[in-house]
This record gives sequence, C-alpha cells and structure tokens, in this order.
Amino acid sequence: MLSAACVNAQPPAGPGQSETVRRGQQLMRQGQTEQALALFRQELAATPNSVPANTAAGIALDLLGRGAEARTYFAKAIEAAATPQARANAQRAMAMSYAFEGDCRNTVRYEQQVFDYYVATKNYYQQGEMADEAARVCIDSGDLDTAYQWYQKGHQAGLQEPDIQPDRKDLWDFRWEHAQARIAARRGNLAEARKHVQAARKILDKDPEMAKAQEIFFPYLTGYVAFYSGDYRTALADLEHANARDPFIQCLIAQTYEKLGDSAKAAEYFQKAAAATAHNPPAAYAHRVAKRRG
Repeated sequence: MLSAACVNAQPPAGPGQSETVRRGQQLMRQGQTEQALALFRQELAATPNSVPANTAAGIALDLLGRGAEARTYFAKAIEAAATPQARANAQRAMAMSYAFEGDCRNTVRYEQQVFDYYVATKNYYQQGEMADEAARVCIDSGDLDTAYQWYQKGHQAGLQEPDIQPDRKDLWDFRWEHAQARIAARRGNLAEARKHVQAARKILDKDPEMAKAQEIFFPYLTGYVAFYSGDYRTALADLEHANARDPFIQCLIAQTYEKLGDSAKAAEYFQKAAAATAHNPPAAYAHRVAKRRG
C-alpha cells in the first residue's frame, strides 16, 4: 500500500534549497530528467556539499536507470547532512535507490537507519511508515519473508503511539490485513488471502471516517489477490477502480492485460507506468518492470 510518507517525487522545498534545484525538480516532474540533472550538477559545481542538490541529482539518476552513480550522490548527502533529520532523509533516499534495482536487502539496511532515527525521536507513526516502506520494496522484489517481518514491525511500531486514537489504530490494523492478504496471495494460499481481505473490509466498514482516505486501497487489494490467483478478468475489473495515477497500479493493469493476451493495452499501461517521476516503492517497481518490457 502506498502510504502518505512516500508520495513525494523529490524532497520538499525548504530554506536550504536553491532556485536552481527547485527549477530542476520542476523539470523532473515534467519528465525532462536529463535537463534537470544538468541543473543539479550546475548547482553542485558551486556548492558541492549541498544536501538538496546531491539528493536531487541522485533521484534524477535513479529515474534514468543509473543507480550506482546515483548512490555516490546520496552518499555525499548523507555525509554532508548537518542534522540527524537531514541524515535520515538522505538515508531514506539511498534506500529508495536500491528499491529501483529490486534490492530488498540493501533497502532494508538503509531503512533500518531511518527507522532507528524515529525510534530515537519517539515518533511511532513514522517508525511504522518506514517499516512499511521497506516491506513494500521487499514484497515487490519477491522476498516475502522479509516483507512479512517488516510489515509486522511497522504494525507493532505504529500501535505504540501514546494515546493512539481509534481511527489511527484502525489504519494500522487495515494496513496489516492488507499486507498479509497480499503476501498470502503471492504464496499461493488463496484461502488465507481471502480471510485477510475480509478482515480488511470489516475494518473499513466499521470506521467510515478512516475509510474515506483508505477505501481506494481496497480494489487495489482485491485486484492484487485476483491477479496472483490467476483470475485476470476479476483483477482487471477491480484494479480499474483503484488509484489510476499510481504507477504500480498502472503496471499491474498492464501485466493483467498481458495475461489476457491484449498486448496493445498492456503496452499502453506500461508506457504510463514508465513515466513515473516519484522516488518511492511504486515508481521503483514501475521503472523496473515497465522499462524492462520496453
């Protein structure tokens, strides 16, 4: 599931960001990644220790499929970070760089450092977000055991929030059921997957306020389970009601069309997914899968 923590394509604007970096980020959002990279390098020629410029250059290179080069910039950003928060942000960017290569192990290595930062600051919500982000990379990479461990870790961390409100508890429970259903489907255990789908539905139904933001993730779940159970007609029908702008959903729809033998529609959706400009697990998956399809 795409959490609120991983929706930004580039680091948010802040006082440490120059106009050059902001212009480069705008170019990236427009798909002009090479031009954006040139601006970031121009900035770094003048201020080589700029954390925003190093991070932005790394993101551009990941989007261009040049991960090893990207990680030299993320390493510089980690080294140059002036505060623990800035260092954690750069470590998270490094984790996502490995996600673009489907490298669960190294993604987890850097997400653990970010997780530890939020442990030190007693931010339980962000601990859960980072654990779920690591888990998402691992399930997308096929490492289901590690994905399960990190989703469980995220669920447990999120629930430790002092004076947690009922809707926040329901959110973490919904995410945990969602994750368990997907993992069970990937393991071929359809009965177990359906059990968790039903549990996720019950949580949404009992908390309409929480469901306002989370309902969009339910057809993603049912479509995902249908896809991995081989019911491609149901998968397509459900996924068409999920978030149409999510590059992971676009990619899964494309894969479903492939299974149904419609290569033209598959190519259409792979093309949409390949244009993703975010630096997060859905975009990482889309770049790996859609670009490999050509």
